[in-house]
Amino acid sequence: MQKLVIGIDVSKEKLDLCLKLGEDILKEWVLPNTVEQLKSSFKSLLKEHKCNVSDVLICAEYTGQYTYPLCCACEELGVDLWLENPAQIKHSSGIQRGKNDKLDARKIAAYAVRFQDKARLFSLPEKNIASLRQLISERDLYIIDKGKYQGQLNDQKRFMSKSDYQKKSKRLKKLIEELETCITAIENEIEQLIDNDETLSKQHRLLCSVDGIGERTAIKMIVETNAFKDFDNARKFCCHAGVAPFEYISGSSIRSRNHVSNRADKSIKALLHMAALVVATRKKEGELREYYLKKTAEGKNKMSVLNAIRAKLVLRMFAVIKNDKPYQKNYQFSFA
Repeated sequence: MQKLVIGIDVSKEKLDLCLKLGEDILKEWVLPNTVEQLKSSFKSLLKEHKCNVSDVLICAEYTGQYTYPLCCACEELGVDLWLENPAQIKHSSGIQRGKNDKLDARKIAAYAVRFQDKARLFSLPEKNIASLRQLISERDLYIIDKGKYQGQLNDQKRFMSKSDYQKKSKRLKKLIEELETCITAIENEIEQLIDNDETLSKQHRLLCSVDGIGERTAIKMIVETNAFKDFDNARKFCCHAGVAPFEYISGSSIRSRNHVSNRADKSIKALLHMAALVVATRKKEGELREYYLKKTAEGKNKMSVLNAIRAKLVLRMFAVIKNDKPYQKNYQFSFA
């Protein structure tokens, strides 16, 4: 039996929905983006078509927090939800002229009908993971704002009259102080949340045992991998983080050096880069520093070597979680 497929274009205030059975469009409608409206509509749909929740597949583009009501409604009803990368749908839909939400819903529904055998079903992360994600996002927002205000404080002293600068710096210092208080409060809340969860606490401890991995990188890894449930191996995560190189060759005329893709999570990539810099350039000796010095002495590009170190750090983090043991610098394999 073919599944009923619902393609949904998600926006902040409303959802455009397109119901398809095979190639036929059965219904198109618009709903407010609320959990109650979605649940009511889906229940009516199931009753109207005399089908079970297992006979329905809902597909939508992942648009961040705007998909949250849809996720909650599907979770409560037990309906299969597939959140797909918008770029994946765009590049598989051919040339399109014109754009509106109704057409986008049709496009998503058509994509889901065609590729439903490849659907990756979504489930809401556990409450603590969701809370961690929100806290990290809020902390990063305050850190960015603090940096902007600090830049104003440092850069404009020479370019303003003394009296104007004193008034401005007083206001800026007050803002910076308030942001620092908020950042400290959030970091305390993150620490408490991790300490109170046995799984998160253990994973955090294991990740921090890897040379070069600090608190922020460890927490970000836990959140990005959904406590290492969403990625079954390190290579897939390297692609996600943009540290896996790919070849670029076409015919005999285009032969570029291997390089990483821009389609990546830049936030985790930045943290991995800082971790790689720490282990590669610090004064303290270590195997990754020795690797960096050896490869650069051979004439290798410094950024390529740093990228290789990023990948090595990812491999080590996945290894300590998989083996359920802290990282050992001088580990020797035994056949006994």
